[in-house]
Amino acid sequence: MTDPAIPSAYVRDKRTPPPSREELRARIPGWGVDLDPADRPSYPKEQYPAQTGAHWDFPDRQSGAEGRERSVEHAFVTPVFGTAQPLHGLSGAIRRFAYERYSEARNGHWLILIAGDRVDAWGAHLRSFASLHPDNPVTETGVRTEVTHGGLTSRKGRSDARHQLLDPLLVAGPWVAGAGAAVLGTRRLVRALRG
Repeated sequence: MTDPAIPSAYVRDKRTPPPSREELRARIPGWGVDLDPADRPSYPKEQYPAQTGAHWDFPDRQSGAEGRERSVEHAFVTPVFGTAQPLHGLSGAIRRFAYERYSEARNGHWLILIAGDRVDAWGAHLRSFASLHPDNPVTETGVRTEVTHGGLTSRKGRSDARHQLLDPLLVAGPWVAGAGAAVLGTRRLVRALRG
């Protein structure tokens, strides 16, 4: 028998029986419209095994769950999780905030995760300037292939063709803005040193 403190989502055999058809029909409008096999195009291909075939009641937990990001919907970190990209720096703090504060069902959760991703990307760009091999926005963003490999003609007739106007702004815009800020900053510094 499994521990009742463990959520049933992680156990082999579900503890709570499913609601009856009458309960579902009363609670959900339109429930059961496809109960008749003649109304279902997938019948008789659907096959549901009686048992899951799992050899465990609850999977062994992976070590190192302390400090990992966990959605507010879950009682604990899933039994198995990835460790290849640990959260770090400002972008990690932003992502942790998204997990601690907002449900995955909220747009705020995902928008904050996107902001954390952008902060991480710009941190990598800035670190590349300190290395001997800085990022090259022309070759590494695919701008050059738009001209050399028929970027415009490959989108002909596609539904996302409207993005052609936005893509250069989204890809080159931050680089142009950063270069402009660097030029303005350098001018102010030179004027301050002269004056």
